[in-house]
Amino acid sequence: MPHNGLQVKTKYFAQLLALSALWGASFTLIRIASPLLGPNVLAALRIGVATLTLAVLMRVMRHSWPLNHWREIALLGTLSVAFPFLLFAWAALELPSGYSALLNTTAVVFGIFAAAWLKEDTLTLRKLIGCICGFAGVALIVGLGPVKLTLQVVLAALACVVASACYGISTPLMKRAIGRMKPLQIAAGIHGVATLLLLPGAIWSWPQAQFTPGALAVVAVMGVVTSGLAYWLHLRILVHVSPVAAMSPTFLIPVFGVSWGHLFLGEQLSSGIYLGGALVLLASALVTGFNPWRQALDVVDAEP
Repeated sequence: MPHNGLQVKTKYFAQLLALSALWGASFTLIRIASPLLGPNVLAALRIGVATLTLAVLMRVMRHSWPLNHWREIALLGTLSVAFPFLLFAWAALELPSGYSALLNTTAVVFGIFAAAWLKEDTLTLRKLIGCICGFAGVALIVGLGPVKLTLQVVLAALACVVASACYGISTPLMKRAIGRMKPLQIAAGIHGVATLLLLPGAIWSWPQAQFTPGALAVVAVMGVVTSGLAYWLHLRILVHVSPVAAMSPTFLIPVFGVSWGHLFLGEQLSSGIYLGGALVLLASALVTGFNPWRQALDVVDAEP
């Protein structure tokens, strides 16, 4: 039975909002655990726990592993999981979590042009304006101050941009893969591949890692919730929305990232948090096309 169009779009917009809250927390958690475990071990453990979580779901739901699409899964796992998780974990050694969250918003720009090039979406003035509003909003929220430009800081910032580019480029490719595989198969497959890719580095760095209870708790939360379950949910949403719309949580992540840092780490809120938050919400609405006062939809009304 078909859904009411406005209800459908509101439903997926709410789910994207929930993902933003989860992924916003990830930057704070990475900032806590990376200095203790080291980037190599943190990334591998996080992805490994996510793989186990998704493997259990595969077993319960009786899904088969997408072995016939291993080349595509390997590419997606490298672009969307292995590289970004490792690069953000490494950048957390030098950059505050707010900086990483801000730089992560560049994924939408890369994704917009990648989706247009692959003909999975159209490049419109509305979406470009949304990007501009999003960048302005997150800059106000994070409240970037003067940073001493050392080589390590510059390299860490570049690492965040490269990680974001991987996210952006992989999203339209993921949209194509959904036509051939189920979301859970893709999520489990790409995390499994990423685990294998990062395992050698983790073994090499293992002796230096500090396996404190706090660091292991962070790994468990990120692996099960913000990686495994959240990635599956994101792919399920991608079935219904365009690649660019699916990336809209990127603009909302800094809002939650700063909020979680204030609540749990005592970090000070930026003076521009309210205006910045309004701009970010506007950016998300422009990029996704969400408007509660009309029913013009970009969503494909299909059951997952």
